[in-house]
Amino acid sequence: MDAARKNEILARAREQGVKFVRLQFTDIMGVLKNVAITVEQLEKALDGELMFDGSSIHGFVRIEESDMYLRPDPDTFVIFPWRPRDGAVARLICDIYNPDGTPFEGCARNILKKAIARAGEMDFTMQVGPECEFFLFYTDEEGYPTLKTHDRAGYFDLSPVDMGENARRSMVLTLEEMGFEIEASHHEVAPGQHEIDFMYSNALDVADKIVTFKFVVRTIAQRHGLHATFMPKPVYGINGSGMHMHQSLFRNEDNAFYNPSDPEGLSDIARWYIGGLLKHSRALAAVTSPTVNSYKRLVPGFEAPVYISWAERNRSPLIRVPAKRGMSTRVELRCPDPSCNPYLAVAACLVAGLDGIEKRIQPPLPCNLNIYELTPVQRQELGIGSLPASLEEALGELAANEVIRDALGGHIYERFMEAKQKEWDAYRTQVYSWEIEQYLSKF
Repeated sequence: MDAARKNEILARAREQGVKFVRLQFTDIMGVLKNVAITVEQLEKALDGELMFDGSSIHGFVRIEESDMYLRPDPDTFVIFPWRPRDGAVARLICDIYNPDGTPFEGCARNILKKAIARAGEMDFTMQVGPECEFFLFYTDEEGYPTLKTHDRAGYFDLSPVDMGENARRSMVLTLEEMGFEIEASHHEVAPGQHEIDFMYSNALDVADKIVTFKFVVRTIAQRHGLHATFMPKPVYGINGSGMHMHQSLFRNEDNAFYNPSDPEGLSDIARWYIGGLLKHSRALAAVTSPTVNSYKRLVPGFEAPVYISWAERNRSPLIRVPAKRGMSTRVELRCPDPSCNPYLAVAACLVAGLDGIEKRIQPPLPCNLNIYELTPVQRQELGIGSLPASLEEALGELAANEVIRDALGGHIYERFMEAKQKEWDAYRTQVYSWEIEQYLSKF
């Protein structure tokens, strides 16, 4: 970090009365972690001299390789608005480095940086716009979350039907104080379900914003006596929560997906990018929909994107191309959910799209039919496949896909697969209440 940037952060910390700084990073599963330091240690942190025990973090290193270094990104310095101004708390998001000064291959943020660098070698920069959905539930007397929603509202409902409006307003104001440009917030389809959309930005900035967004939403919900969850499908029989990911590539100041002379306004690069996403979609699912619960959301009948196809404006395929053109030309991948590690999910999508561009993978013709209403025979005749139906199936697709494996890197791939296979085994060997109700008296 150059001296001018470091001095700027130190000056801001002094001016705003910062006493504590949280050095944040994510583990392989995308769970936010932090090391809290006092402001007196901030200069040392900015010099990249703070060490932590990597063996204590899931999927990082073995105990004999435990010493890791945190290198803060000065662009992520921000004050927590909900903390007292006297003795304020700030945060910095960090990259993780090895003792020899090389980037740690188990750091998901570093993996995304590698993907961004690969795009840069092709003269592309990636822009991403996420749609983050979540549920708000009541808590019990001891503060533990329940499955009781705080309203019975639906899509775009207003108060007094939408009981989460005040909590959502507080979330929006807090996010704006932390530098977010909020585009919209509203009640979603399911009772207790909400969405807050923020402005698209470059890939790394958006991944940082997603982990920050989830942290802020849960913190503010707690202050309203509610529990916010980004679990994909917490309640059977209603819609689950997704995190649709709008993506575009730019060359200099020009949107590389836009071609004004094309009848649909799409460039070859856009179509090849779509071709890459479709080709690798079954392996991508393991990264963008990474939990057992994710596949309870990815089922027909709840507006979830199950079928591997693309279209313009049609919302039933996996990939949608929104109507706006020019600088707003983009593709919307609809399978990611908010349980994913955003650094890995964005990196895997980018690499899949770049592979499509490099190999000039032509997507099939767009499907402008309501795929939800097609029969299995009709889908087969149209060549429309499906995403994996379970985490186990998705992991098998990931294991067989060299492009997405390479995007994750050997360290993360191996530890991700190990953890997720254990998760699947733990799930499949449990006995659930549904089985007891179905079989205990019958057999």
